[in-house]
Amino acid sequence: MDKQSRKREFKQLRPLLDAIAAGIAGQFGPNCEVVVHDITDGLEKTVAIIYNGQVSGRKIGDGASETVLEALRNNDIRDRYGYFTNTRDGRMLKSTTINIRGTDGTVLAAICINFDISDLALAARSLNEFLAAEEPPTPLGAEAISSNVNELLDQLIEESHRYIGKPIAAMTRQDKTEAIRYLDRKGALLIKKSSERIARYYGISKYTLYNYLGETAKEKEAPTPAFGHGPNDG
Repeated sequence: MDKQSRKREFKQLRPLLDAIAAGIAGQFGPNCEVVVHDITDGLEKTVAIIYNGQVSGRKIGDGASETVLEALRNNDIRDRYGYFTNTRDGRMLKSTTINIRGTDGTVLAAICINFDISDLALAARSLNEFLAAEEPPTPLGAEAISSNVNELLDQLIEESHRYIGKPIAAMTRQDKTEAIRYLDRKGALLIKKSSERIARYYGISKYTLYNYLGETAKEKEAPTPAFGHGPNDG
């Protein structure tokens, strides 16, 4: 389906998506943000519908989230339920993302539900302390919600660094390849001028970055050796 057809199909779906979003927000109240991302036309202004935007501080016309990037990078992405995200000011959200597909199966939009559980988590902690129970662990690897793609790219780059778990000065070529592979999976390279910023962060040239991406592609295409020994195996 071409871009114009996708945009028309989203326009037809918009009243229904708006009604669904309004219903969810009305049911769960002001702590429940509901966002509809339009991903038929770039990354800069994907927030098409939003209720209770005070939860994340976003508004109509803001940019793509990490989840939206992944949907653009991988059309086979599955819906996600009950995962954790964080706002920029550190509040904890429990989130769900439902991908809305067109007649040809292409993802046209995403409905994202973000419920602020910060007060509930604090209350649970207080109750556990009162009952002498162990403090519940903070979710690891929670995604951060951003309002523009430049901020999102910074978050993804930092995330890729944590994924490797080494100072950049101590990273090997393989470490940096893995970091860039991680960013590619997350859709970071779909963002304009992302390659320059990623290369600068990891202290490599754009040429080297594209070489690393090329190596990743070659590994995917390479046939599996008959006895499990590749040409570089000892």
